[in-house]
Amino acid sequence: MDRITQLKEFLQANPGDNFLKHALALEYIKIGEDNTAKSIFEEILTQDPNYIGSYYHLAKLLERTGDTDAAIAWYEKGMEAAKKAGDKHAYGELRSAYEELTF
Repeated sequence: MDRITQLKEFLQANPGDNFLKHALALEYIKIGEDNTAKSIFEEILTQDPNYIGSYYHLAKLLERTGDTDAAIAWYEKGMEAAKKAGDKHAYGELRSAYEELTF
């Protein structure tokens, strides 16, 4: 059984599990299904803006696919969420990626 099928089965049992959704989005990136991954990351962040890890991966995906403005916006949202959560490590990673893109 491939990882995508396995993750989908886990999600049927736990549809609100953002960790599983995040893992599924990463698997879609691995096989070049960027639009599917993007939709999953956006769903996660719409339902739970405090799921900090997805900001970085969504912004990187957008950056890689040429949507720089959207990537910058997601980095900014992620930095704000990380700051509110007191997650200095995530804030630093998001800020570093943001600065690399904007400077």
